[in-house]
Amino acid sequence: MMMSTPAVLKLLTLASLAPRSCSFNPSSLSQIRSTTSTLLSNQQRPPTPLVLFSSYDYEYDFDYESSQATSSSSSPYGAIDVSENAPRDISSMEEWVSSNGALRQGFYLHSSDDYHTDVHAVASQPLPSGTTVLYVPEAMILTSSKATAELRSNQMNQAEKIIQSVNAQDQLRHFYLMLKVLVEYEKGQDSPWYHWLNSLPRYYTNAASMTPFCYECLPSLMKKLAMEERRLLGKLSVRSVPFLSDDTVWNEELCTWAFQVVYTRSFESPDGDLKLVPLGDYFNHGSDYTEIATCYDDDGNYYATTTYDVEAGCPLRMSYGDPTNPSFLFARYGFVDESSLATFCKIFPPHVNADMEALGYAQNKMLFYKDTGDISQEVSVC
Repeated sequence: MMMSTPAVLKLLTLASLAPRSCSFNPSSLSQIRSTTSTLLSNQQRPPTPLVLFSSYDYEYDFDYESSQATSSSSSPYGAIDVSENAPRDISSMEEWVSSNGALRQGFYLHSSDDYHTDVHAVASQPLPSGTTVLYVPEAMILTSSKATAELRSNQMNQAEKIIQSVNAQDQLRHFYLMLKVLVEYEKGQDSPWYHWLNSLPRYYTNAASMTPFCYECLPSLMKKLAMEERRLLGKLSVRSVPFLSDDTVWNEELCTWAFQVVYTRSFESPDGDLKLVPLGDYFNHGSDYTEIATCYDDDGNYYATTTYDVEAGCPLRMSYGDPTNPSFLFARYGFVDESSLATFCKIFPPHVNADMEALGYAQNKMLFYKDTGDISQEVSVC
């Protein structure tokens, strides 16, 4: 899934979204649950219910226990094609989500082209502030804690030692979530998450997909962050994982795809867990205003609610990270955020010591504000 040289230019193109005035007043969790309960009562129940959903009087047929890790020595039945130009099956994913207990209202998935390279949520009707637009039950969510509990054993000691030897032990959460994605891939159509996995992107324009020539085309800070991201991919080796097949661990394209899925679509919850939320991962990034706020209840169920009154046709966006650091967003996610109000200084010496940081020579302090032309005090001092 290497990126071709002409794609470097494509990385620098992003449709900017016009700012909107808003009054951010997020709903309390009790109000969200009340709204969701009303939504549940108005939904048609899916056919052939198998499991009673305890938090609400609702039934769905998703069974997490059926997804436990197994080893495969041959290509799985209905294996997902992860090649760069493989089609994404969005419609089957939407049907799967709806039939397994997730509830949505007021938005649709819009594709910017026939190849579904960018698929994102757009409001289909006016949405008042505090509207619950998406609910996903805990059982459908892939998390680093569940993946670790399922896959970690004494047999994984060697693989973890390799991770620790390259000083990547702080990435173990991502590593086990990545392994979970690969385990489900090996099951093919027998995986409960097959339709969601088959809807995910194959083509990426971020640092992990770049060639060495691409890095040379980048400004210094972007190049530094991009190369760090690429090195991270190299550190998370699956070659010593005992329960994955040889076909999987030696498939560089597949392992890179699993890395991309975890690092571009998972988000950290308040309890420190990393979570992959089917359909909840289709909200694009916003820097000026974010239309969507997310939260989890005590049972781990996911809610996405509007943060202000949203007009029909408006993209539904959440925050992917520091809006003043578009270089990180470029390295991790592969887009240039033109709606960012400020950006870090792009010229840095190769080594910044503690004295220089004390003077303000830090990336997160040296800001240029694009709309006003102002600069932070740290920039003027340095």
